[in-house]
Amino acid sequence: IDKVRDVVGLYLDPPESALVLAVDEKSQIQALDRSAPVLPMMPGMPERRTHDYVRHGITTLFAALDVATGKVIGSIHRRHRAVEFRKFLAKLDQQVPAELDVHLICDNYSTHKAPVIAKWLAAHPRFHLHFTPTYSSWLNQVERWFGLLTDKKLRRGAHRSVQALEKEIRDWIDTWNEDPRPFAWTKTADEILERLASYLQRIPDAGH
Repeated sequence: IDKVRDVVGLYLDPPESALVLAVDEKSQIQALDRSAPVLPMMPGMPERRTHDYVRHGITTLFAALDVATGKVIGSIHRRHRAVEFRKFLAKLDQQVPAELDVHLICDNYSTHKAPVIAKWLAAHPRFHLHFTPTYSSWLNQVERWFGLLTDKKLRRGAHRSVQALEKEIRDWIDTWNEDPRPFAWTKTADEILERLASYLQRIPDAGH
């Protein structure tokens, strides 16, 4: 309950002189090349695509969505350990003006709580982590942006190498940031908690 109120409070009433960033990593992004080209939609015929793929490797995108402006800071790595997350935090530290506190909304993934991260945070006191409740990734606005990336680029694309995939992701971020669109958040913490309680009541043995 406290975590829900904490995260929703950042969305609805962000602190002054601070930046609120919704942060997560999208791992295991596959560079898939279709064995046949996508056939475009024609009058009377839907778009057709093969379901056979050639796999060329995987990559991981770390992303931070500025909930006020919709702008995204991204960093691509081949792995998604605590070491890579620390590098991403360092990039955020470089890009966010020094006079601002930074509030990061993220999930409970062990990478975010590793000793190397705790040590980095202790050395950078303007950074504050706020964790979403377990199984509540929908509370993190960056997940909605990941959904757009998947629908518009990853699911439809064909990439003959990991490098080509990573370039397309970077290009997508650049294009997005030319005309960013923040996601509107309107539900209060009480409304969310009421909805969660109703949902849990419908699940057998919930809470046991």
